[in-house]
Order: sequence, then C-alpha cells, then structure tokens
Amino acid sequence: MTKPLRLPQFLGYATGDAANNLAFSMTSMFLLVYYTDVVGISAAAVGTMFLVVRFWDAFADVAAGRIVDRTQTRWGKFRPFMLFGSLPLLLLSVAVFSVPSGLSHDGAVVYALVSYAILGFAYSLVNIPYGSMATAMTQRPDERAKLASFRVFGSNITILLLALIVAPQIKSSDDLQHSLTVTTLVFVVIGFALYLFTFLTAKEQVQRDVPKVSARQTVDTLKQNRPLVLLCLSSLLFLIGMFALQTVAIYYARDVLGNANYYIVLVLVQTAGTLLAAAFVPHFVRTIGKKRAYLVCGAIAVVGGIGLAVSPASAPLTVFFFFFVVGVGLGGVNTLMWALEADTVEYGEWKTGIRTEGTTYALFSFTRKLGQAVGGAAAAYAIGIGGYVANSSSQPDSAVTAIKIAAGVVPAVVIVAALAIMLAYPLTEARFREIVGEVAQRRLAHQVETVAAALPAPPTAPQVKA
Repeated sequence: MTKPLRLPQFLGYATGDAANNLAFSMTSMFLLVYYTDVVGISAAAVGTMFLVVRFWDAFADVAAGRIVDRTQTRWGKFRPFMLFGSLPLLLLSVAVFSVPSGLSHDGAVVYALVSYAILGFAYSLVNIPYGSMATAMTQRPDERAKLASFRVFGSNITILLLALIVAPQIKSSDDLQHSLTVTTLVFVVIGFALYLFTFLTAKEQVQRDVPKVSARQTVDTLKQNRPLVLLCLSSLLFLIGMFALQTVAIYYARDVLGNANYYIVLVLVQTAGTLLAAAFVPHFVRTIGKKRAYLVCGAIAVVGGIGLAVSPASAPLTVFFFFFVVGVGLGGVNTLMWALEADTVEYGEWKTGIRTEGTTYALFSFTRKLGQAVGGAAAAYAIGIGGYVANSSSQPDSAVTAIKIAAGVVPAVVIVAALAIMLAYPLTEARFREIVGEVAQRRLAHQVETVAAALPAPPTAPQVKA
C-alpha cells in the first residue's frame, strides 16, 4: 500500500479541477448562449457544431491517453502536463470567447468550430493526466474516495463562482463580448496559479513495472477490463442527462421562470446539493460501497429530473428544490465515477500485468466527452425545434416546453438506463482489496526474481581427479 496522503495533497488535487473548470465549465455553461445571443450563430448550427467538436474531443482524449502512457520524466508521468499544458489551454479559452466581430455567419461558424476544436485537444492534454494522477497518488479506497470528493469540491466551487461572475454579465453587460474577453484573461492568471499548486503538491507514489506502455499492451488491457466498459457505458448515459440540464439551465431561468437572475439561484442550490453529496461520498463508500451509492444517488437524480419537468413556472421555490435534489444525485454519482474509474486501473493491471492509467482514464473521459456532445447537442436541438428566438424577451410556448424537456425528461430517462447498466458492475470493495493484494504480491515476487537474476552465480566446487 502507498503512504497516507496529507491535506496539502488533497487540496492540490482539488485546485487542479478548479483550474480545469475555468475552461471546461465556462464552455459548457455559457458557450451556447454566447454563440446564439452574442455571435449570432443559429441554435441549430451550434447544436451541430457541438456534436462535431465534442466527438472530436472524445478521440482527442484517446490520443492524449496514449501520449501520457508513453511519458516518463523526472517529475513523473502526469505532473509535467499540469506545468506545460495549462497556459496554452487557458489562453485558448480566451480565443473561444473572442470571436472577431464583422465575420459573416459562415465565417463565425468556421472560427468557432476551429477554435473550440483546438481548445478541446488542449484540454485533453491537461485533463487526461490530471484525472489519471489519482490512481498514481494512492491505492487506498478511502483516500481515492476523498480525492474524488475534493475534486468535486474544486470543480463545483469554480462552477459557483462562474455563475456569480459571468451570469450577471449575460444579463446586464453593455458590451458582453468585451466583458467575456476580459473575464477569460483574468482566468488565465488564476488558473495557471492553481495548476502550479497542483504540480507542486500532487506527488505520484504507485510503482509501475512497465514505465512506457505499447499500443498493443494498451488494447489488450482495455479489451479485458469489463468493469471499465460497464462504467463507461453507464457514465455515457448519465452524462448525456447531466450536460443537457447544464446547457439549458440559463434558458430555464430566463425563459421558463421569467427571470435571468434566477440562474444564479439555480446554480447555487444545485451546487449546494452537489457539495453535500460529495462530502458524504467517503462515508457512503465505507458503509454501503461505491456501486450501491452510485445506484442510490442516480435514483435521486431521476426524481429531481421528473420534478423539473412537471414543476410549474409559477412556483420557483419548487423548481429550486428540485434543482437541489438533482444536485445531490448528480453530485453523488459524478463523485463516485472518479473513484470507480481509479479502481478499474487496478483491475486492468491484475488482469494483464500492465498498468495503463492514461489510456484507461482516456477511455473513460472519451465517454464523458461523448455524453457532453450528445447532451449539449440534444439541448441545442431541443430549443431549436421548439422555436427558440434569440435575443427575444418572450419565447413561444413550444420553446418553453422544449427547455423543460431538455432539463428534466431527458436526464430522467437516460439516467434510468445508466442505472440499469450499473447493476452488472462486478467490483465490490472486498473484491477490490483482494485484487490490490494480489497485484502487490506479484510485484514483490517480480522484484525478488529481478534481484536474484542480478546476483552473480555461486562458484562451482573444483572437481577432484580420482
């Protein structure tokens, strides 16, 4: 087993995802409304672009995973990417929210498509090693659960701050383009400082017998990793619902509830639910295990989604309550995903003898990007089909209904399917401990064999002639 982690290491891991979300959540929360209401790109065109770019992002994750698995430096496999990849990522976020004025509709679409695609690849080169790093920091299940909780705290604090800082600009800024450019430039400075703290504190401890993994070894490991495949399928469906809701939340506040300022309240109550769930995840892991906790939290999210679909616009307090319920469910499942993914790395090593943190996480992130792609595109298509009118103070009833469907019905349906898949997930806490113990014994035996092979052969006794 690895040495116990200390508070600075947990905090360092949290700041890494706080920095990640200055780019990731900034786009998932505000890019649709920026493209439609500031740049003037049609909702249907944005939906198609989201689908194309986020599918591209998914394959970029796999490429980044291969790069990570073939990397080994004096700082380890993962930390160098925090140091050298973070600044380009943050600067590209500025470029995405700075579409040049004066472009035609098609020119704006091309600029948006190219800049967003490059941002996605840069994000993969930072996020894949960041996510993989948890498996190298500790093999203790309780500490992995705590790392996942700290990660969710870091990301959701950023999401809350984005709602408080950026959402008011959407409503009241006289020059929203200038305002968003300045805001993202400030995020460059803050984000780089956060990434630097992660680099300095999140140290790698887990030994690997194969420093650089070949493509064939990677494929063999992934083919035999059934828990990872099931987790990826379940996560894909879950995240379709999560990102559909996140994409239309600002429309829900402005066009369903009739007050754009309610968006801050929606994010606040959902974040409160998420942080509450994340705080209790380590306790759930100790008492009922990751799989059961995943199923329980998923069921809570389904209830919240149904509530958002049927809540009347005249009862904002009811909507706030169900956004809190959704936050609890989404927060619990999203926290548990990271801990479950880390466990599948150990399973893959136990099954094949090869440890592939980068590509394992990349495949998991691949499904997250697909979920983001489908969820975000579904939300954009829904409001487009519903007849959404950009920059209008009043939307037709069909658009309001479409927003409620994207926010509530879509998440509820796909999360039910995600839970059905998760019922077949085979790793329990007891089985995981057995696997870690067996891997440790194999590693020790390998070390003994290596040392024995390096020792000089004992001298042979001289033969005595008869």
